[in-house]
Amino acid sequence: MKKVFLSNLFLVSTLCFHVFAMDKDSFFEQSDRFFETNISDYGMVDYEKIKLNRDPLDRLLEYIHQANTGEFSEGEKKAFYINAYNLLVIGAIIDHYPVASPMKIPSFFDGTKHKVGGVRMTLNDLENKKLRLPYNDPRIHFVLVCAAVSCPKIANYAYKPDELDEQLDQRTKLALNDPVFIQQTAKKILISEIFKWYRNDFAKNDSGILEYINKYREVPLDMSKKLDYYSYDWALNDVL
Repeated sequence: MKKVFLSNLFLVSTLCFHVFAMDKDSFFEQSDRFFETNISDYGMVDYEKIKLNRDPLDRLLEYIHQANTGEFSEGEKKAFYINAYNLLVIGAIIDHYPVASPMKIPSFFDGTKHKVGGVRMTLNDLENKKLRLPYNDPRIHFVLVCAAVSCPKIANYAYKPDELDEQLDQRTKLALNDPVFIQQTAKKILISEIFKWYRNDFAKNDSGILEYINKYREVPLDMSKKLDYYSYDWALNDVL
């Protein structure tokens, strides 16, 4: 009995060690593995699969809670916060899954607080105070994924400090060339309400927004067409 107890104690201690021994490098590596395993090629999340085995996610969330971001470079910090946002969103969905939409969860974005680097903050705080305002990089909007169908598609890999600029460009180009994300009719160009909610991040007027989009387009949009917005679809980005 004593041997069994000691064996179990050793196993628990080992598991706890692996949770708390994660460093920033292994965080990026394990995040990469998690996204690759649970995100489809079409940018949908397999929430059911994650819920059946949420240990890998919980280990990543534990690191997010206690990470010492004061020791990070700016590139490491930016990549960390992007991954942290996407992982925290998935974790919050899993806590309520099955659920039809993040909007069905009270205070999902602006009320519920998560610990990030030892500081409690909402998802909106993380987006705005740790990413949008400090970095002033509109490409952020194409990599933060809010668990809805109308969000830009979530990547099936982690954002890494030494590849981040290239990854941000890649995901921005992917979104802005997606005919579902940027829609066209004979007379109009219909774009995501993200460009309305965060208008000043992109430009001060419609022509400026179109110019921004065209920087990343393979086939430029017709600047003479009227700009409008399609309604945001808040249905869950589930692989179902």
